[in-house]
Amino acid sequence: MMDRAPWQNPRILFTLAAIFLSGAAAGALTMRLTLSPERHRNGLYWKDNGGREISLQRFTRELSLTPDQEKEMEVVLDDFMTYIQSLQAQMDDVRATGKHSVLKILREDQKQKFEKLLADIQTRQSH
Repeated sequence: MMDRAPWQNPRILFTLAAIFLSGAAAGALTMRLTLSPERHRNGLYWKDNGGREISLQRFTRELSLTPDQEKEMEVVLDDFMTYIQSLQAQMDDVRATGKHSVLKILREDQKQKFEKLLADIQTRQSH
């Protein structure tokens, strides 16, 4: 028999990882379905404000892309933005889950201070 701490047992580690991942997935799904934070600012710019066309035109011009390369670049850029939007949504879910968890443990006066701290941080980040 090996001498190792019980928490180093692969079965225990796997069980803990499964529990953690299940909780994270359930939390993300709950936040996505119940909260509606502002999402996909970059994606809106990309589609609604012509960011896609501007980027594609610039790459085509400055890199002297052939028509075939331009088509391939268009697919790559669209895939990249889809991926970025997905990551942004996941980050929003993680933030919302964390905020919700913190708010559950705070008293009402602490919640107000916490909200103010978050607003201050957000103001500093936007400048």
